[in-house]
Amino acid sequence: MELIFDKIQPPVINQPLILAVDDDEDNLMLLTEVLEPMKCSFMTATDGQTALKLAQKHQPDLILLDVMLPDVHGVEVVHRLRQNRQTMTIPVIAVTALARVEDRDSLLEAGCNNYISKPYMLDELEAVIRCYLGLIPSFAESESACCG
Repeated sequence: MELIFDKIQPPVINQPLILAVDDDEDNLMLLTEVLEPMKCSFMTATDGQTALKLAQKHQPDLILLDVMLPDVHGVEVVHRLRQNRQTMTIPVIAVTALARVEDRDSLLEAGCNNYISKPYMLDELEAVIRCYLGLIPSFAESESACCG
């Protein structure tokens, strides 16, 4: 399967739109593997500036945001999203290798709605996504992480 990054998958009416942001294309491919079976439309970005532009233009239902980006740090991306009237209410889940409690706290204080550490369990990620999108999780998923 060929993925075109910094592009948008064709939107489908009544499907949630997710923006996945990560500078590692392998991580983006893994995220798309989670999103495709969930019947979500998605778009990807490999840097913070592109993520900000896509978020403002398309106003996705959820943003999965890597923190360590090449141009703009993820915390700054969240700050800018929260200052923009068009993007301030979009839920943002930090998906990052930063695993210290201080990192988690600073991301939540910056405006992230939730936090998932890499490497993550796919079922945990899917459960959090379903929760923020208001999709009904299976019984097994409802036992794992949900909206913070």
